Amino acid sequence: MSHLASRVPDPAVRRLSVTLYGYAFLSDLVLLYPLYVVLFADTGLSVGQISSLFVIWSAAGILFEVPSGAWADVVSRRLLLCLAPLVTAAGYALWVLLPSYPAFAVGFLLWGAGGALVSGALEALVWTELDRLGAVGRYARVLGRARTAGVLGVVVTGVLAGPVLAVGGYPAVGAASVLACLLAAAVAARFPEHRRPPGAAPAHPAHDPPPGVPPVAAVPGDQSPDSAAPDDDGDLTWWGTLRAGVAQVRARPPVRAAVLLVAVVAADWGALDEYTPLLAVDTGVGAQAVPLLLLLLWAGVTVGGLLAPAGERLGRRGYAVLLGLVAVTLAGGALVRHPAGFALLAVAFGAAQLATVLADARLQARITGTSRATVTSLAGMATDVLIIGTYAGYGLVATAAGNAVAFAAAAGAYVVVALALLARRRHPGPTP
Repeated sequence: MSHLASRVPDPAVRRLSVTLYGYAFLSDLVLLYPLYVVLFADTGLSVGQISSLFVIWSAAGILFEVPSGAWADVVSRRLLLCLAPLVTAAGYALWVLLPSYPAFAVGFLLWGAGGALVSGALEALVWTELDRLGAVGRYARVLGRARTAGVLGVVVTGVLAGPVLAVGGYPAVGAASVLACLLAAAVAARFPEHRRPPGAAPAHPAHDPPPGVPPVAAVPGDQSPDSAAPDDDGDLTWWGTLRAGVAQVRARPPVRAAVLLVAVVAADWGALDEYTPLLAVDTGVGAQAVPLLLLLLWAGVTVGGLLAPAGERLGRRGYAVLLGLVAVTLAGGALVRHPAGFALLAVAFGAAQLATVLADARLQARITGTSRATVTSLAGMATDVLIIGTYAGYGLVATAAGNAVAFAAAAGAYVVVALALLARRRHPGPTP
């Protein structure tokens, strides 16, 4: 570890990390998660109406993603992280107080807005604070553990949702969900935030990668000489920040490549996760066994997040192999058409989680200027767009050939990216 990292005030890093883990856990401790589709059906909504709600949800995320990212580069990111769970809590309360299609639609709009407030702002705050402390090399480790904390929140939700529903019905489930959001907002208020003014000297000078981020870092791609350039965007208006973030993605190939990598890696398995219950049913198990198979997948995701420190040692070739592992185990586990195949799917989801964390870490290492949250939100928006495309493609393939074949077809995206990375290694071009 470098001399900079050795001077890190460990209590400050610990405070940031613990706050992040608590925020991630409480944000996903929403008892409505495993039950909201059932709530919609019990209210009398048709499958078509439920599907239209999902479209509204996805569209809301795309609509609010980038504007909220630019906002996070202008105002306090901590403030947005406090507001986000309050916005989503309002949506959850609306669902259980006025269960109807209009209320569900507004609730999804609020959920999409709350998610957009977090996306970009959270990663930017954590990276900036770690950079200030000389501990930016710990970013992937911290982010991986935060993702794991979120997974644990989902697991606890799965355990508690049924009993709470049995005791108090949907009002009790909704109240517990709102309470978790309020607690998340309270935890967010403990995030440290020290924004460096434009033109100030960066924590790590140009041409000197942050500690723990090697020249061939955790996620593949060419190193740009200005990847650690100082934050020099002088216009802190919302519009100026938005333009600066978009311009950075358009003008700097390394940033653009990192944004696209995050989108492709995260979108594919993120969309497939919604269809895992259908795949489980196709293996012949009863409905009561489906949660157990899904729990196995989330165990894999948990391990994948915890492996982030080891994954940081992967170069481009190693990262390509990791994506190949995702593709092979994803397709193989689905095509087995047996409950045992979920063991392979757990490996696939764990490797995909690891690949996503590493891709995000590489993106943060390449962003310069004061538009960090904006650029991160652009990656989030691209992810949402690809997720919708994956939904559409999956629906077509699954209708024609079944869920197993649709899973295997979706795995092809990882093969394409892995081959592209290996080809770039064999035929390197000039660094942009």
